[in-house]
Amino acid sequence: MNKLIKKITANNGGIFTGKGTNTYLIGKEDITLIDPGPNIPEHIDKILSVGKNKIKRILVTHTHTDHSPAALPISKKLNIPMFGRLVDRESQWEDETFIPDNVLSHGDEISTDEYSLETIHTPGHASNHLCFYIKEIKCLLTGDHIMDGSTVVIAPPDGNMTEYINSLRLLKKYEINYFAPGHGNIMKEPTKTINSIIRHRLSRESKVFRCVEKKQNSNIDQLLLLVYDDVPEMLHPIAKMSLLAHLIKLEEDGKLKNYENTYSLS
Repeated sequence: MNKLIKKITANNGGIFTGKGTNTYLIGKEDITLIDPGPNIPEHIDKILSVGKNKIKRILVTHTHTDHSPAALPISKKLNIPMFGRLVDRESQWEDETFIPDNVLSHGDEISTDEYSLETIHTPGHASNHLCFYIKEIKCLLTGDHIMDGSTVVIAPPDGNMTEYINSLRLLKKYEINYFAPGHGNIMKEPTKTINSIIRHRLSRESKVFRCVEKKQNSNIDQLLLLVYDDVPEMLHPIAKMSLLAHLIKLEEDGKLKNYENTYSLS
């Protein structure tokens, strides 16, 4: 990892978070803290120790409870501002404690003498999801938009599959050398990774369509067993969220119709 970036992983590992949420400190003398993570005292203490009173601002990729709850206590302790966005739709994992002092929009930049961070609005996993591009080293901090070793959950209503795929395609416009994800390790070959994710999502979407075609007027629980027959049953509750996102996208695309929560071809 570049010397400009320090990573601290929170001790909140689990089925959604892998080994834990990654917190990043960008810079040496004028530090930007990105995704402070869960409000775990030991994690906050480590952030403050590594930051050595040089943390000047807090940026949040999105406001799920594994990414932003530590922002408020750190902001209060250091008297520094919080940057981010609020969600546009209802979210089941929302951190209600996070209210940004500065609302970030697509294209906004934060510049220091050491580096610059460009804000890229990447809705999909969450309507308020942001990635941050460090121009000097061509590194993209991806939050939960792209994760190492795990498929991103798209959970409606705040999660949206159409937005997610469009946001992935948007990243191709940037010259990126590597990803620093919200979970897992540094990821090289960014273009290959983006193409692989898009291909996987569209392949799953095609399978959803074929299953509806084969079994007309099915509800989501019936389709879940068909569409995700290649996924362990213990993961089906998570897969069901993304299945709903696929069904909504296909309905919006005019390929499926939904009548009283049963699906058939349009």
